Amino acid sequence: MATTVAERKLFIAGEWVETGDWVEIRSPYSGEIVGRVAKAGAAETKRAIDAAEQALREPLPAHKRAEILVRVVSGLARRHDEIARQISDEAGKPMKAARVEAKRAMSTYTFAAVEARKLAGEMVPMDAAQAGEGKLAFTLRRPIGIVGAISPFNFPLNLVAHKLAPALAAGCPVVLKPAGQTPLSALLLAELEEEAGLPQGWLSVVVGPSSEIGDVLVEDERVKAITFTGSSPVGWGLKQRAPHKQVSLELGNATPVIVTADADVEAAAAAMAANAFSFAGQSCISVQRVYVERGVYDAFVAAFLPRVEALKLGDPADEETDVGPVIDADARERILEWIEEARAAGAEILSGGEEDGLIRPTVVGGAGPELKVSCEEVFGPVVTLNAVGSLDEAIELANSTRYGLQAGIFTSRIDSALRAAQELEFGGVIVNEAPTFRSDQMPYGGVKDSGNTREGPAYAVRELTEERLVVIDL
Repeated sequence: MATTVAERKLFIAGEWVETGDWVEIRSPYSGEIVGRVAKAGAAETKRAIDAAEQALREPLPAHKRAEILVRVVSGLARRHDEIARQISDEAGKPMKAARVEAKRAMSTYTFAAVEARKLAGEMVPMDAAQAGEGKLAFTLRRPIGIVGAISPFNFPLNLVAHKLAPALAAGCPVVLKPAGQTPLSALLLAELEEEAGLPQGWLSVVVGPSSEIGDVLVEDERVKAITFTGSSPVGWGLKQRAPHKQVSLELGNATPVIVTADADVEAAAAAMAANAFSFAGQSCISVQRVYVERGVYDAFVAAFLPRVEALKLGDPADEETDVGPVIDADARERILEWIEEARAAGAEILSGGEEDGLIRPTVVGGAGPELKVSCEEVFGPVVTLNAVGSLDEAIELANSTRYGLQAGIFTSRIDSALRAAQELEFGGVIVNEAPTFRSDQMPYGGVKDSGNTREGPAYAVRELTEERLVVIDL
C-alpha cells in the first residue's frame, strides 16, 4: 500500500499553527505512519473560541457566505483524487468508497450554499386574532453563535462537511474537533475554506485529547451550540453536561431490514451484500439485521451468500477492493469477540467469522435478539439473518433495540410499505432500497438512542439559527 506521509499544522484563528507536540496518524491497513498533526489542548481551543468571538463582530452577509461555500465545491472538485486518497490512507476506506465520499462533500457544500442565500423567517398573520389587528409581525433567522463541532473517524471528510457547511451558511463560526484517528481530511477541508476566502476566526480545527478540547467546548459559555456525531454514550453525556446549549446529536444504530415474502428477493440480496459490508460496516446506517419472511428465507440466503463471498477483501488503496480494515486493533478484537459470543450461543456462522489479517465479511444466521451482534451496534463487517413468520414479527424485532436511526423494507405491496413507515420507530424508513441510502437534501437523523437532530444542510442550518420575532404597530 503506497502512502504519502503528510505533516499538518493546526488551523487556528486563520493561521497554521505548530504546538511543539505531534499526533501520529497511522494507516488502519498497514500500520504505516501516513501523517503527523500538531497536537492541541485547552489553550489552543480557548484561542480558537476567542477568534470565533471576534469573527462574530463582523458578520458575513449571506451572499458572501454562499460564494465561499461555492468556491469550496470548486476546490473539492479540483483536488478530488488527492482528497479520496487522503480519506483512504487515514481511514482505511477502499478507494471506490472514498471517491463517493469526496463527491458527497461537494453535494453537501452545494446545498449549504443554496440555504445561505434563502435563509429567512416568515410572516405572522397578526389579524388572525383580535389582539393583533393593526400590527405587522415577522420573524428573522439569526445565527445561534459559536458552534463547537465534534466529528467521527468513519467519514473524515463528509461528516466534517456536514458540520462546517451548514454552520457557515447560518452565519456561525466553528471550532472543530475531528476524530483523532482521521484529522487529515478535516485539515485539508480547512485549507480549501481558507483558499475560498473565509475570513480569520470563522473556522478553527483543533486535534488532541477529547477530554481537554471537549471540556473547553462544553464549559465555555460563548459556545452556544455543540454538534456531535459519534457513539450514544458520549453524545448523551455531552448533552447532560451542557443543558444550556443547543446540543445536536447524530448517533449510532443497529440497522434492520425487513424482506417480505412478496419482495424481489434477488434485488434485496444484491442491495444487502453491497451495503452490509461497505467500509467494513463502519457506518451508523450499515445494514446489520435482516429479517426475512420464512417462505423466502432459503431463497434469500441462496442469493445473498454468493454475493457476500464474492466481495474482494484487501488493501484499500486497490481500486478493486470492496472491504478493507476496521479502524484499529481494539475494534477488531471487540468485533471478533461478539462473533464468538454468537457462535457459542448457538448461532450459525453462514460465512466469514474469521480473521485473515482483516475480518472477513461475516453472516450470522439465527442470532437471538439478546446477542450483542443483534442488539448493539457492531460497527464492523457483520450482518445477522433471521427467518420470521410475519410482518408483525419483523417489525417487533426491528423495533426491539434502543436505536432508531434508519430502517429498510423490501416489499411489492404498498400497504406493507406504508405500514412499516408508520410502525418502525426510526428517523427514516427506506423502501426497496438499502437503509444505508442518504442524500444531502434529506432530513437525516434518529430517534430513541440514535439522536435528537436532523442533518442535511436545509435542516441543520435552521438548528443553528434562532428565531427572532419582530412586531410593528401600524
